[in-house]
Amino acid sequence: MQASRQRGNALNSGHRACQGCGEALGARYVVDAALRAAEGRLIAANATGCLEVFSTPYPETSWQLPWIHSLFGNAAAVGTGIAAALKVKGRRDVRVIAQGGDGGTTDIGFGCLSGMFERNDDVLYVCYDNQGYMNTGVQRSSATPPGARTATTMAVGPEPGAPFGQGKNLPLIAMAHAIPYVATATVADLHDLEAKVERAMALHGARYLHVLVPCPLGWGAASHDTVRLARLAKESGIFPVFEAEHGELTAVSKIRRRVPAAEYLRLQKRFAHLFGEPGHPEMLAAIQAGADRNVRRFGLED
Repeated sequence: MQASRQRGNALNSGHRACQGCGEALGARYVVDAALRAAEGRLIAANATGCLEVFSTPYPETSWQLPWIHSLFGNAAAVGTGIAAALKVKGRRDVRVIAQGGDGGTTDIGFGCLSGMFERNDDVLYVCYDNQGYMNTGVQRSSATPPGARTATTMAVGPEPGAPFGQGKNLPLIAMAHAIPYVATATVADLHDLEAKVERAMALHGARYLHVLVPCPLGWGAASHDTVRLARLAKESGIFPVFEAEHGELTAVSKIRRRVPAAEYLRLQKRFAHLFGEPGHPEMLAAIQAGADRNVRRFGLED
């Protein structure tokens, strides 16, 4: 896939992403697929965050398409404005994609995104979920998993790391808006990711794609384990991969070889305090129970 002459390379060389950056990989394949589906007529709105910072160090850019950056929390609103302007001009042939990280999506941009969903604006919004505010020092976001160590959820006290019972499940919130299309994906299956982008681009109205993109720096993982971690997140049941249309689940990606949640967590230093002596077996059990619930809820095993 990487060497195919058919690739457009929307995110070109020269950017400043870290080695093994899952977001750079995910964004490249998402935007390339969207460009192909739109026959090159695509405009992108981008929230503040790692993706914006590493790809557009002023006055340079690695993007090979019309690309707009405004504020941290309004990528969905900017995308809506672009789509509205194109509609007024009668340009239904030009499509719009908005993108951001989990901080700019689940937290700061949540209101704008919900408004985009409620109005059913003709925008594909993509969240690249690396589960924290990585660009500003690895602080907790509402997508940070329970038990994870961040700069604001230290590994201290009787229940170290991010608290249980908090956070937002954005794909399910998007489904509650009954928009035309919602899907999750990971960078471990690029064919699946591109197929979902193509499916989303074939539709009009508000669409949402949530992509798990491991961050070696923020997760404390080896740069060569990015794809492996994304695969283990899905195979453990921690990150269910599915599609939904108009609020109804339509397809799930079955787990091929179920693995314990600990196999996924052990590769990340942000969970190191859960292992060893004395460790926190009760927290590991709670994380495993959450993965088991996902498997039952989404029917991830035959």
